[in-house]
Amino acid sequence: MASHSKPVKPVDQRILRGEVLAREQVGPHMIRVTVGGGELATEFTPRGYDQWFRLFVPRPGQDALHLPGSVTLRGYAHYLAMPESRRPLLRNYTVRATRPGQVDIDLVAHGELTPATVSAAGWAARCEVGSPVALLDEGLGWAGDGSHDWHLVVAEESGLPAALGVLASLPRDATGVAYLEVPSAEDAQPADAPDGVEVRWLVRDDHDAVPGALALRTVTGATLPPGRPYAFVVGEQALPAGVRRHLVARGVDKADIAFCGYWKHGARPAR
Repeated sequence: MASHSKPVKPVDQRILRGEVLAREQVGPHMIRVTVGGGELATEFTPRGYDQWFRLFVPRPGQDALHLPGSVTLRGYAHYLAMPESRRPLLRNYTVRATRPGQVDIDLVAHGELTPATVSAAGWAARCEVGSPVALLDEGLGWAGDGSHDWHLVVAEESGLPAALGVLASLPRDATGVAYLEVPSAEDAQPADAPDGVEVRWLVRDDHDAVPGALALRTVTGATLPPGRPYAFVVGEQALPAGVRRHLVARGVDKADIAFCGYWKHGARPAR
């Protein structure tokens, strides 16, 4: 969820069960899992933009998905109290795309994945058609209201689903620029952006070991369009923090910047 915005939250939140419908490698560093069926097929509401959700998936060795009974604090406490042998993995992700009864989830594959890898990407690499899954819709972080002169969208690969979702949801007469950083040229994806939004793909090289550093350097060195922007910046935490700092120094109102650090480089992942 983006900070300093007015997020759109679902009125009635429920954990929706479904299953894996398909899995494919859409780039050297990205796995797409399509889910649907069950409650997801009939009760999941697509919202566009950066719609995000809590993803519940089995850990390695689990053959069933044991979920908390509610989405309240008591339900979360129940989740935390589960023994690891029963407790599912819980991670936050953004919708990549939807079709009737189906939701695409793109997951970045960091390093070598094995059947024993305890991560959502590890699950994506080993899951099969019919594997159980559950989603809790958390709504949108995007808060653009159409009053801005242009749009700025910035992300590295972990924020790519959100960035591409935003671009696809913008009004077709929108203008602006998007800076999308990926680890290889083959990781670039088709962008359904308005004709007036320029999409610039930035491919990292060996000098940019930290994802997002190239995008941050590019944005801070760019000549941006005049007028009042609405900025959406997500990814490794140094990227949104750095771009926000740069924009505020240039006079952009903090309320016109939606930003979120999805992860921290070098931090130990939660289990």
